[in-house]
Amino acid sequence: MDIHTNRFRWVIFASVLFTYLIISSQRTAPGLITDKLMADFSVKASTIGLVASIQFFVYTGLQIPMGILVDRYGPNLFLISGAALTGIGTILYSLGTHAFILFFARILTGIGDATIWVSMVLILSLWFGKGEFPRLIGLAGMTGSLGFLLATVPFSAVIVSFGWRGSFLSTGILLCVWSFFLFLILVKKPKQPLLVKSTLQHEKIPVLLRRIFLNRQAWALFLCHFGIVGGYIGFIGSWAVPYAMDVYGMTRIEASQVIMISLIGALVGAPLIGWVSSYLGKIKRPYVVFHITVLMCWTAFLLFKGQPPLFLVIILFFIIGFGFGANSLTFAAVRKSFPVTESGSVSGFANTGGFLSAVLLPGVFGSILESVQSTSGSISDGYFYGFFTPMIFSMVGLIGVMFLNEEQGAIGKQG
Repeated sequence: MDIHTNRFRWVIFASVLFTYLIISSQRTAPGLITDKLMADFSVKASTIGLVASIQFFVYTGLQIPMGILVDRYGPNLFLISGAALTGIGTILYSLGTHAFILFFARILTGIGDATIWVSMVLILSLWFGKGEFPRLIGLAGMTGSLGFLLATVPFSAVIVSFGWRGSFLSTGILLCVWSFFLFLILVKKPKQPLLVKSTLQHEKIPVLLRRIFLNRQAWALFLCHFGIVGGYIGFIGSWAVPYAMDVYGMTRIEASQVIMISLIGALVGAPLIGWVSSYLGKIKRPYVVFHITVLMCWTAFLLFKGQPPLFLVIILFFIIGFGFGANSLTFAAVRKSFPVTESGSVSGFANTGGFLSAVLLPGVFGSILESVQSTSGSISDGYFYGFFTPMIFSMVGLIGVMFLNEEQGAIGKQG
């Protein structure tokens, strides 16, 4: 039976999305217990910040290598082992008695996390047709945002009930057990190989990397993702709460509620934008629209000198979150314009762009904020000049999407 008409593929779809949901929640969940870690381990905030950020550095650095490995050996092994590694890392995190163990645990979690997205993209590419892909990858993007949402009030409630160690231990055990079920669902039941041999394995890695790095289509996708992801994850995940507290005098809880508006926007935007793209049969046109929309939102902060009216801030955060949902179109474009046998490598390259911007933006924004505040004495001025960072990142993304050619088979022959 053609796997594109096999009903079991929906079980696979639900299973990989559940995996992504849990792992996404663990990217930001440690932020809920920063004060507890500082007290329990007698360390400074800078140390905890390094522990928290190492996962994203590992994740970003492994995207291209992981894409190549997934293309060569298939996604099943890496999704299964990635869930297990993330589970083991989370268990070690919960049992840690020294900051070094926390550091090592987050490295393991980062390695496991690095396998998930590119593996999931390739699994969906193999089991679903091109026409279905934009809609389904939009749902996958929504699942990631739902994971971030899960790591707010719901996981906080679990921590209050069971303590931070018990909460993370339970999550780690769940992921380890789930990795066994993934083996049954992805390999045993559909009688698919754990390792898949590909003709790509005979090509030298430097040759493949050279073709990707010299390819305009690949760079367009890299820049698309750089522009749409960095502003949302980089700013919303690091400076949005301090911004609301410093400029609008909000409490931490009130500021967090404003950020929830952005998360809701992402939850709504990802599947809706995927559906629109699928309905139109186009990727570039809606992607251009949402890149321009997000760019206008960041520009609005500058037009109001970094202090728009509060009601407008809420609207802007929602729209920025909604526009972030368009990032799934990057991978829909990969699916449409590259052979399936190379989609992992290109997806990894594009995803590197997105998370590179997410890693860079908090530091750049913070440096500008500190520099301006030290010279002018005004924190509001600091935020005003800081907003040039997401605006410029967004402009880079718009340039990328303008160069995107969704009809082009950019590497090798069309699959």
